[in-house]
Amino acid sequence: MKKIKNPWLAHKGYNCIACCPENKIGLHLEFWEDGDDIVSYWTPTQDHQGWINTLHGGVQSLLLDEVAGWVVTRKLQTTGVTSKMEVQYKRPVSTLDSRLTIRARIARQMRNVAIIEAEIYNAAGEACTQGTLTYFCASKEKAAQETGFTGCEVEE
Repeated sequence: MKKIKNPWLAHKGYNCIACCPENKIGLHLEFWEDGDDIVSYWTPTQDHQGWINTLHGGVQSLLLDEVAGWVVTRKLQTTGVTSKMEVQYKRPVSTLDSRLTIRARIARQMRNVAIIEAEIYNAAGEACTQGTLTYFCASKEKAAQETGFTGCEVEE
C-alpha cells in the first residue's frame, strides 16, 4: 500500500472539509492506494454523532463521497464531480469506534462517467455503509485548465 500525495496542497483557496490538513473543522483525511482500491482511515468523535454514540449519516456520506473523489483523482488522473450517490446504511457506525476504514474503487467507466463503489468498515472489519457513486469526470485538459490539476502521484 502506498500513500497518495495530496496534489491540492499548494493550490490557493484549497480548504476541503474532508482532506485539507489545514481546515480547522475538517476531517483531515489521507489516502492510500491498495491495488485497485483507494483507502482512508479515520477515527470519529462524539462531535460527529447524529444519535447518541452513532455517526451521523451525512458524515458517512461525506466519507464515501471523498474517497470516491480520490479514486477519480488517482486512478483516472483527473478531477470530477459527484452527480449521483446511493447510500445503504447496513449497521450503525459508533462514534466510539477506534478506527474506520473507507474503501472505494471503479466499478465501471463509460467515457466521462465513472461508477464507483465504496464502503465504510468498523474496527471489527464489518461493512457498515455501502455507496454507489456516479462521477462526471473532466477531461485531463479541462482539469488542468480549470483547476490546475496536473496529476496525482504516490510516495515512494
